[in-house]
Amino acid sequence: MARPVDPTRRARTLEKAADYVLEHGLEGLSLRPLAAALGTSPRMLLYDFESKERLVDEVLAEIRRRLAERLAEVQAGRGDADTLSEVWDWVSAEERAPFMRVFFQTHVDAMANPEAHAGAGRPMIDDWLRFLGSRWHPEALDASTATLYVAVIRGLLLDRLTAPDPERVDQALRRFVDLLH
Repeated sequence: MARPVDPTRRARTLEKAADYVLEHGLEGLSLRPLAAALGTSPRMLLYDFESKERLVDEVLAEIRRRLAERLAEVQAGRGDADTLSEVWDWVSAEERAPFMRVFFQTHVDAMANPEAHAGAGRPMIDDWLRFLGSRWHPEALDASTATLYVAVIRGLLLDRLTAPDPERVDQALRRFVDLLH
């Protein structure tokens, strides 16, 4: 009879694995280097998470949880994001770049392989739609408008993360905001 998984060890491993993915990304993620970085073995990772796919899904859920925590801080007023420009300043800040890189890697993976991270894509988008909807009164920001804002922010973030010209991208966001008024 197999002994049960130690939930404390598993939780610590998940936390460290999320840190690893935020630092190194998902591209080419392999159990052997991941296990070495975490001070464990590939066998223990599989014991704790059953499969690489489940480990990755749980890591992505942990990363989403962390980002949601940060979004909740903004929603609770501990951060100021009452306008689209302020949301942009918050989301495009350098300390959130690792989250955004994983966000885009997950979406690209899901496009290339629809079964990859099947449960991650839609919740990531829904998190943003809920966040934007909560910043403004629902009657002022309907679902299609929130979707447009998410698409503009997502597109500009992708450009900002891949192009060495953040000022140009920031200026494009300001131009979009000007068009709204």
